Amino acid sequence: MSCFPCFSSHDKKASKKGKNSNSSGSGPIPTAAPPPPRSQPQPENPGKIPTEATNNKGVNNKPTTGEGDNKNIAAQTFTFRELATATKNFRQECLVGEGGFGRVYKGRFEKTGQVVAVKQLDRNGLQGNREFLVEVLMLSLLHHPNLVNLIGYCADGDQRLLVYEYMPLGSLEDHLLDPPSDQAPLDWSTRMKIALHAARGLEYLHDKANPPVIYRDLKSSNILLDKEFNAKLSDFGLAKLGPTGDNSHVSSRVMGTYGYCAPEYQRSGQLTVKSDVYSFGVVLLELITGRRAIDTTRRNEEQNLLSWNQYSRNQVGSQNWLIQFFKETLNQKV
Repeated sequence: MSCFPCFSSHDKKASKKGKNSNSSGSGPIPTAAPPPPRSQPQPENPGKIPTEATNNKGVNNKPTTGEGDNKNIAAQTFTFRELATATKNFRQECLVGEGGFGRVYKGRFEKTGQVVAVKQLDRNGLQGNREFLVEVLMLSLLHHPNLVNLIGYCADGDQRLLVYEYMPLGSLEDHLLDPPSDQAPLDWSTRMKIALHAARGLEYLHDKANPPVIYRDLKSSNILLDKEFNAKLSDFGLAKLGPTGDNSHVSSRVMGTYGYCAPEYQRSGQLTVKSDVYSFGVVLLELITGRRAIDTTRRNEEQNLLSWNQYSRNQVGSQNWLIQFFKETLNQKV
């Protein structure tokens, strides 16, 4: 895998979010350089859900796994009253995260005792009806141990809510980039375990789904962790069906998050599964260094993780760079 600088950002990363949440905004990325502050997709008319899948292939080319139609189980539908009851009327004490899309609450269904995460989309927020529909369709059809499980959704009136399995340890970002001051750094084996699980999730989307699915939003805040640090990919609002047949790519409006977006995709709008592989390389570098892809609180030469990585390796050599990392980040003897 070849990782090289994409671009710098002058926009400070969004504040930390909680469990089953997404802390850095995703949206259209302008192709001019240097990029202006992050632009986000505008919300669409919340009154009606579109009836077609938002990708280049349409609803007739739904992704499958070749393992039988019994895997393609539609998500449950919930009423707004059911979800309000489960979250104690969306009480503050149940709030576990929030961002540009809305808020995430921890909920519990009284009849079954099932604990869930309920994402209530902001009607004036960044995730519109189109992204809502894409996420429902994708996660209803795609099932894998390293993809977050969509339990159901609510589309009562202008309310848009998604119900997921609850991931008690929150996101990789919470433990790697925004850990509490009294929390020890993630050990090396846990970091590699998370990387392996994320890679398996991508492999499923790219190689097992037919047609392939391009995630488009792989980042540390979208990797959720269960109580044993098993990792699952979440937030499929930007996912898109990949190329089929003799096509080498699909053309798409450039979407994603600064620091994780593949530079060739940013320049051309030509999307392939390699765009996800590039993003995985950035996340892997975050796991190795404990640094953000873009961090405007650091010195100019250290704000872009990929640029800093290349500069540091050239200055001190690969072996010395790793030794310095283990000493400063993991506090381990070398």
